[in-house]
Amino acid sequence: MTSAPDLTITQVTVSDPRVKPLLRELGDEYSRRYGRDAHAELARYPDEEFTTPYGGALLLLLERGEPVAGGAFRRYDATTAELKRIWTHSAHRRRGLAGRVVAELEREASARGYRRIYLTTGPRQPEARGLYLATGYTPLFDTEADPETIGPLPFEKHLPAEARTARTGKAADL
Repeated sequence: MTSAPDLTITQVTVSDPRVKPLLRELGDEYSRRYGRDAHAELARYPDEEFTTPYGGALLLLLERGEPVAGGAFRRYDATTAELKRIWTHSAHRRRGLAGRVVAELEREASARGYRRIYLTTGPRQPEARGLYLATGYTPLFDTEADPETIGPLPFEKHLPAEARTARTGKAADL
């Protein structure tokens, strides 16, 4: 757990009661943007994929104890974590909180020995696309193309080796 004035990052499970309202709001927003119920897509992966024994994590950013943002990663392959469910509560946007969550997820994934982060975002989520570009992710698609013609927009980021050695003193052998 890390903290700053009034902000705390904590790792939780999907069953934590603080997670449900944020995922509900995320599902509602995706449903509006894409014109179909997105709640099933958010439940596509078993909850345990976002827990330590399965190679994943779910982090919440709390402000004075209340969840304001969060995100997760799951094991994509032996050396790659996949970011999922990055969100900021609608009342707390435009404060850089999603960038803080992404940085914490990268730090946690790196500490677990992952060397790469992979993610996709939807074509109707320009804020997410901007976030990933601004935080150093490489687009794996033609950025000049109409996002609607591409579908999910894939990104990747290679994690620096020194970040993986910071906690253990040596590079992980995944």
